[in-house]
Amino acid sequence: MNDVTRWGILATGGIAERFATDLAELEGAEVVAVASRTEASARAFADRFGIARAYGDWDGLFADPDVDVVYVATPHHAHREAAGRALEAGKPVLCEKAFTLNAREAEELVGLARDRGLFLMEAMWMYCNPLVRTLAELVRDGAIGEVRTVQADFGLAGPFDAGHRLRDPAVGGGALLDLGVYPVAFAQLLLGEPDSVQAHARISAEGVDLNTGMLLGWDSGASALLSCSLEADTPLTASVTGTKGRIDVPRGFFFPERFTLVREGAEPEEFTNTDDPHSMRHEAAEVMRCLRAGAAESPVVPLDGTLAVMRTLDAVRDRIGVRYPQETALTRA
Repeated sequence: MNDVTRWGILATGGIAERFATDLAELEGAEVVAVASRTEASARAFADRFGIARAYGDWDGLFADPDVDVVYVATPHHAHREAAGRALEAGKPVLCEKAFTLNAREAEELVGLARDRGLFLMEAMWMYCNPLVRTLAELVRDGAIGEVRTVQADFGLAGPFDAGHRLRDPAVGGGALLDLGVYPVAFAQLLLGEPDSVQAHARISAEGVDLNTGMLLGWDSGASALLSCSLEADTPLTASVTGTKGRIDVPRGFFFPERFTLVREGAEPEEFTNTDDPHSMRHEAAEVMRCLRAGAAESPVVPLDGTLAVMRTLDAVRDRIGVRYPQETALTRA
């Protein structure tokens, strides 16, 4: 791996724009190519960010010998195809969340990467945030004793009209995959995969979840109360309570600027983020570190953890009765 990691970006939407902006601030990173389904969109994106090459099809990017790693920023219904084709072309991949539509697709991608010895990581930027990593380390080290409860929520007020992608089942719409993945991933970062899953939701006329509550349980006795919504501006907070204390994370728990550790008999301790908590460069830096070390997986965002989260999301959708057209067609076939 060269001193400079050369990135190719697949898709030109808002999340890709944000990633390109943050990569510009990361030493040793360079975006050398971008691809979209139309050349006009790719060219406009390339011109905006000073990128040398723009492709009007995915394969051009995958075949580019100067691209060291591909960032997949398509809507999640296309992640399986996009990341799979990149891996088949021999490219390491950083793939946005939700990683895929379902656990089956996720298992296929992970299997493909492992068979070919290629790097693959979910773009779970929350896990790469320095303050979230500190929080997880405190919990692992027993700072609050044994974890008993986790609470987290992510809701947007909307309203989103029927034509919005978040209401469209064909592209994996609904609150769960776009927003609920964060509370679920947060809980599983601290407790691992749950042993039981319960859920309740309000379903739209199109068949996607608009408002979902989840209760996850572990054989240890721990539980997580989580929610996501496309109809309500929820607090966006998180709290982890253990037998010896708790950790409270204020609004924006998945990109925290601070959190408070509260323990019995001690003054509350506040931990703050001295870096930009909103930046996506931490996940890009983790990818680059792994590539330079010759690692095929990240210990910070492990693939087994990604698969476990996808299994939980599948279980939630099973409980609330949400299936996407692609899955229904597959079942009937």
